[in-house]
Amino acid sequence: MPTTSFDLTGKTAIVTGGNGGIGLGIARGLAQAGANVVVAARNQQKTDSALEQLRSLGVKAIGVSTEVANEKDVANMVKATLDEFGRVDILVNNAGMSIRKPPQDYTMEEFERVIDVNLNGTFLCSRDVHASMKAAGGGKIINIGSMTSIFGSDWVVPYSASKGGVVQITKSLAIAWARDNIQVNAILPGWIHTDLTAPIKTDFSERYETIRSRIPHGRWGEPDEMGGCAVFLASAASDYVTGVSIPIDGGYTSF
Repeated sequence: MPTTSFDLTGKTAIVTGGNGGIGLGIARGLAQAGANVVVAARNQQKTDSALEQLRSLGVKAIGVSTEVANEKDVANMVKATLDEFGRVDILVNNAGMSIRKPPQDYTMEEFERVIDVNLNGTFLCSRDVHASMKAAGGGKIINIGSMTSIFGSDWVVPYSASKGGVVQITKSLAIAWARDNIQVNAILPGWIHTDLTAPIKTDFSERYETIRSRIPHGRWGEPDEMGGCAVFLASAASDYVTGVSIPIDGGYTSF
């Protein structure tokens, strides 16, 4: 049994896109707090590496190949988790993608693909864990939004639209499922060093430095810096917290 309100020992967490970047940073944080972890992602090589890291922390971890916008994949993800662990206590909707270009240059296929993964995937995964969480007496859903959930961006319009939608899904599910003792919250990462943002530093160095200069902490963040907030939102410490979105951005959105 958990010994503190932040202890996740015996809990099971699904982390979509948990094999790299922010997802893996959060998965490590949850594992350090004692949770067993299901890494739901597409790249098997990255997943194998992530599982090795997580198991070294003394917890059980499995990988499930998952495309979060595919209903059959999501249903299989939940089934595999229940088959292995018998429960789903925590869902982290982290899987996401972006395509960077001026808004007038997007094709509808590109626009819809970003929405499908980032927004529809968040809904599908949340919908499919609801029954098991309700039956168990409650659960925690953590959605990963973005600073662009708060304000716009000139070169990632569909990403911004999808992440704004993530905040509204968070609020709506929090209201709908409060009666089931399921808390639904969001983390809004700032500028974090990940594979997704790496091209900014390499290909748009001037923009990278402009961003860095605006961050009060004077640096970009690292994936593991998402872990602490995730543990809070996944634990009993946040049982009376629901429907909120928490920026973790070194103060960037305070301007």
